[in-house]
Amino acid sequence: MLIQNATLADGRRRDVRVEGERIAAVERRLSPRDGESVVDADDKLLLPGMIDAHVHFREPGFPDKETWASGSRAAAAGGVTTVVDQPNTEPPTIDGERVAEKAALAADSLVDFGISGGVTPDWDPDELLAEPLFALGEVFLADSTGEMGIDADLFTDAVAAATEHGIAVTVHAEDADEFDESVRPSSEDAGDGQRQGADERTDTDAWSAFRTPEAEHAAVERACRVGEELGAQLHIAHTSTPGGIDRAKEAGVTCEVTPHHLLLSRDDLPELGTFGRMNPPLRSEQRREGVFERVADGTVDIVATDHAPHTRAEKDAAIWDAPSGVPGVETALPLLLAEAREGRLSYERVRDLTAATPAAVFDLPRKGRIEAGNDANLALFDPDATREIRGEQLHSKAGWTPFEGWDGIFPEWTMVRGETVYRNDEDEAFGDARGENVRSG
Repeated sequence: MLIQNATLADGRRRDVRVEGERIAAVERRLSPRDGESVVDADDKLLLPGMIDAHVHFREPGFPDKETWASGSRAAAAGGVTTVVDQPNTEPPTIDGERVAEKAALAADSLVDFGISGGVTPDWDPDELLAEPLFALGEVFLADSTGEMGIDADLFTDAVAAATEHGIAVTVHAEDADEFDESVRPSSEDAGDGQRQGADERTDTDAWSAFRTPEAEHAAVERACRVGEELGAQLHIAHTSTPGGIDRAKEAGVTCEVTPHHLLLSRDDLPELGTFGRMNPPLRSEQRREGVFERVADGTVDIVATDHAPHTRAEKDAAIWDAPSGVPGVETALPLLLAEAREGRLSYERVRDLTAATPAAVFDLPRKGRIEAGNDANLALFDPDATREIRGEQLHSKAGWTPFEGWDGIFPEWTMVRGETVYRNDEDEAFGDARGENVRSG
């Protein structure tokens, strides 16, 4: 394929030749060859496919929420060409057998993938860390979906073991000791259910009040201290506060921000209700603005989605009963491009946040940039073609989104290693499963 007149993220106009799975040339002007398919990308934006370093595709264990087939379709339809699945499935990915099981399921993926290993008291570090893992973690410093929270000693042991094997550690940084128990229902003398205490809150903001900003600050501090002592490569997942970001960067630790923490705040909870419950929770509008500033100015390294789908029926519950998590793999890049179109981010910054920097942080040398020799993981966008986001039109099994009614810029097509896996035409055609484990071979 020859893609002519493409506008790259930095504004350069270039022709891009794809041969087999790789980008063969990026030049000002390339002449078509016999038999070569030619795409005129005039006035279109060509980006490296997003590397989403944080998804929960729910297999094995919860195929009603998401499968590798459905999750990767959502990814491809959003311009994502590589995903990294987290270990809190059922059973959790804590040994070689579970890694192999998940890799077999991932054969259904349209997009490239990584598999991260988990830590529980029952994990097998020698066996697990010998597998082709993307990273160790998300390592949970407090319970979240899957109840994989671990204590301080096990965390230190896990970081030491991963560092010995040269594997990065991704940290879910919340300290349960800093949760505000006064707003949570008491379970004493609960009988058939939880007893409502005098101070119990049942409003939609209660989850944010319970899992405090200080819980993130304390956990980031602890993780960074352990990382510094052991010389580890740490990455802080879904930082949600300016303080958490600043502490990570002071320690030379990379961090990510999700689209929901970047664009939504506690002010949105009256409308979102329990569909806005996630871990860490939404923060104040002031903190959200501080996070956005750090994303825009280059302080934050990565945007990753923490794509965590649950069914509508599960989410439509009381604030203390609904599961935490929101879908996001299909809408992340479209939302960021809409922000760039409005001048709040640059297209170069979007490229760096979603592709170039994730590739650099996690050692994916053939991904993340449109350069000769790199994998042809590409997505083409019309920056003037916005589309209203509707949950029922997305491809995740969740069928809903916290960004209902927002504008996004979706890809016209998405390519994984030289083959088109998604084309936004009348049939919304998907290609065949193309995914390969980025750590294999």
